[in-house]
Amino acid sequence: MNQTHINKTFIKFSEYALGIVLIILPFHALITVYIGSNLGHYTIVRLWKEIIIGLILIPSTYYLFKSYSLKKISFSSALLYLTIAYLVLSLLISLFALKTHNVNLKAFGYGLDSNFRYIIFLWLCVFVSKNGEFLKRNWLNLLVFPGVVVILFGLAQHYILPANFLSHLGYGTSTIVPYQTVDSNSAYIRLQSTLRGANPLGAYLVLILPALLVKLKNAKENTYKVMWAFLFLSGLVVLFYSYSRSAYIGAMLSVGLTVWLLVNKKAKKILLISAAALVIIMGAMYMSLRNNLTFQDTFLHTSKTTHSQSSSDQNHVSATTGAIKDAIKHPLGQGLGSAGPASVYSNKGAKISENYFIQIAQETGIIGLVLFISINALLGIYLYRTGSENSIILLASLIGISFVNLLSHAWSDDTLSLIWFGLAGIALSSKVFKDSFSSKIK
Repeated sequence: MNQTHINKTFIKFSEYALGIVLIILPFHALITVYIGSNLGHYTIVRLWKEIIIGLILIPSTYYLFKSYSLKKISFSSALLYLTIAYLVLSLLISLFALKTHNVNLKAFGYGLDSNFRYIIFLWLCVFVSKNGEFLKRNWLNLLVFPGVVVILFGLAQHYILPANFLSHLGYGTSTIVPYQTVDSNSAYIRLQSTLRGANPLGAYLVLILPALLVKLKNAKENTYKVMWAFLFLSGLVVLFYSYSRSAYIGAMLSVGLTVWLLVNKKAKKILLISAAALVIIMGAMYMSLRNNLTFQDTFLHTSKTTHSQSSSDQNHVSATTGAIKDAIKHPLGQGLGSAGPASVYSNKGAKISENYFIQIAQETGIIGLVLFISINALLGIYLYRTGSENSIILLASLIGISFVNLLSHAWSDDTLSLIWFGLAGIALSSKVFKDSFSSKIK
């Protein structure tokens, strides 16, 4: 078997493996909880995706450095250099934190996985999809069809299934709670579908809803138009019952930007007038409904009927304010795992800022935050330059999810971060390198 055939076989295998990962990720929480609760080793089961990524990454790295000169990287070389700088800086700060016992090994390990996996996955998808066709050809379907299942299961949760249904599949205090409520008010059950919780579901829909719009736009037959319109409206229903306020605004941004980028100039003028009218209407509704108990429970999470000792708004403000002070106190960073969800494993206690960007500042310092924001900004610029419908979906959802990250740790959710950055790698693969690797391998 010659070398060229080996390389093509590897690329083909890798494309299918990455495609399977992207398909399974929206059901990652459900599957791992079920398997872990029945067979044990829940933590190890959760690492299935990292194992697959690692098995593809090792030979991919070998082929990359054997066959391709870094000088051949095209206009997005700045993205690669910023990525390397961010990863190296994060590691150096973390190693110093480990040496000075500012963070323990377990918290660092979880932080390393949480912060690095989606960035590595981005570049892995760039390499593999550059040399194949399957991922690029099936890009939209890999995103949409699992999303449809998530939406339909969410509808079933609200209208058919009992609130504690997921407890029969292994959900519980030791894994993932079977359901969440608004400020401990059992009258308001928050949908989570197959995601890890209500907020991750809301953030995921910020990505799915623009994709459903594109499907609706491209549908040729009326039957399909009706189907995609129904699924889009169903997605809005599921989003509403997630009661994720950050996702509400994130979805408005992503859907609005998607429509703006897809329509012609004449329609843009209509959209501007409609948007202005919508702002006025929403302002009037807020003024008239701000004392309504249902409105308070749904949108403000601050009604007088809540059974929680403190409102979610108070918790957000307190967590964010404290985290900002902590980041300012440690401008050079405290190491991966010192803040965010991974910090629950730290001996010094959890530091949950309710803001992903502040988490990055706490872990990697001001310089790390600037590098991370620059990576996100460049991804947005490159997606805008590409101009394809797939890129529009990603650009619009990036804006929406970035807002969600201001109020939560959206990128810490492995499902959302791996899907978005993986699809971004596929969408940008044709712009990152001038030609394919496989033709250069000797």
